[in-house]
Amino acid sequence: MNPLIVPLKICPVAPTGVAAYTDQISGMVLWSVLWLFGIAALVSVGAILVGRATHSPHLSKGGIIGLAGVLVLAVVLMGGYGMLNGILGDGCVG
Repeated sequence: MNPLIVPLKICPVAPTGVAAYTDQISGMVLWSVLWLFGIAALVSVGAILVGRATHSPHLSKGGIIGLAGVLVLAVVLMGGYGMLNGILGDGCVG
């Protein structure tokens, strides 16, 4: 068989010295997302408590919806990451 026709496995490689910066940026994004989930959950629980204390059904309902949204987005984030990792694999083409 002609070796020019055989498909080769091509794996992209980052330039030298870039891996440290990529890891740092990925870590910052990860922790920022985790902090935002925590802040959103705290604000939602606070809205529920303030709504109950002031007898405001709209504020309580908004807090419940916000808390449910945080939980749904956390599940979607984990599922989406798993699907993306399954599709891309190790990043090699071919």
